Amino acid sequence: MSEILQRRPTAPGPAALRSRDPRPLPLDPSQVRVIHSDAEAIEVARQLAGEFAAGAAERDRERRLPWEELDRYTASGLGGIAVPEAYGGAGASFVTIAEVFRLLCAADPALGQIPQNQFGVLFAVHELASDAQKQRLYGRILAGERFGNAGPARGTSSMLAQTTRLHREEGSLRLSGTRFYSTGALFAHWIPSRAEDEQGLTVLVFAPRHAEGVKVVDDWSGIGQRTTASGSVHFSAVAIAPEDVLPAWQLIDRPGLSGPASQLIQAAIDAGIAQAAIDDTLRFVRERSRPWTDFGGERASDDPYIIQAVGRLQIDLHAANEVLRETAETLDRIAAKPVTAESSAEASLAIAAAKILTTEIALEASEKLFELAGTAATRSEHNLDRHWRNARTHTLHDPVRWKYHLLGNYALNGVLPKRHQWN
Repeated sequence: MSEILQRRPTAPGPAALRSRDPRPLPLDPSQVRVIHSDAEAIEVARQLAGEFAAGAAERDRERRLPWEELDRYTASGLGGIAVPEAYGGAGASFVTIAEVFRLLCAADPALGQIPQNQFGVLFAVHELASDAQKQRLYGRILAGERFGNAGPARGTSSMLAQTTRLHREEGSLRLSGTRFYSTGALFAHWIPSRAEDEQGLTVLVFAPRHAEGVKVVDDWSGIGQRTTASGSVHFSAVAIAPEDVLPAWQLIDRPGLSGPASQLIQAAIDAGIAQAAIDDTLRFVRERSRPWTDFGGERASDDPYIIQAVGRLQIDLHAANEVLRETAETLDRIAAKPVTAESSAEASLAIAAAKILTTEIALEASEKLFELAGTAATRSEHNLDRHWRNARTHTLHDPVRWKYHLLGNYALNGVLPKRHQWN
């Protein structure tokens, strides 16, 4: 693994990144571990989380993109745990996948978020690809290649509107269009993107990162999740192999788990952010906070009101984590059988509850940190505001108010959730 890391040059600063299109170096496949069990995946995630936590505050403060850390992640084999056993992977459970993301995001939620779209795409591959396509796409992942994402188009009336086109030009398939919110694309070897084909159908297209006509711009300027590089991707008549196109329109026409599975990862990221905020709250109160004068005690950690508030945070975090785990177990149970309209709806309902609770504890914990730790915690040298910035930014991924609506509309009117990538 160290040989891989030595090939990565020192990451340039933000100004340099915005002036050029840095492209990831390929990893030596022989240096990429293949994980074969859920227990092994959790162990590796814990080890990496310990490493990644050490520099998380500095990476956020300096907006230093995690090139070396991502190479370590890729070489660890965690990127391939969703590959089914039949294709050489671990076939990890949803319970394990959620826990891996929770652990990594408690260490560094921006770094932990970067692989989210790779997993989302792998869930779609499982439901859409032919056997030959699965061999091809899963093989790339196990060899240490990374899938990124080309997110929604800007300036449209709907996030589902397609302005990216897959068309034929001189007998070959070409991809053209501009996308944004493209988490992971800057670091990827392949950039999956939704596009409209010549029949007007939505397809999932895998564009080679190094192909002529592909440009990734690091223009992400969000207040949180600063090092995800979730910026723009431009495709200009990029040549696409026919076998690298999947029929994404089928996800609407038949029940499946790709939407709930993708949402499970979003909830796990928020649970990790909440854990990080609470951990830093406890540490700061124990080590740095001064007791309020009316308390009269010698330690802030003995203040009964702080103790009560910490107890409340622990309860809310525990509830969110338990519902997250129960949701993952529900997805594992549903995935063991052919998915029906009813079981697909059950998965969407379950993940809606988990998304609500993880969103709310991430926001609550990152806000309470300052109230309990005191004025000293706001000093920029501690960079503790990153927890709130990360929580506020990531929880906007899709509006939690519509999760309440989804649950209430089903309970009251028996209306099944709509099928899309946010449900």
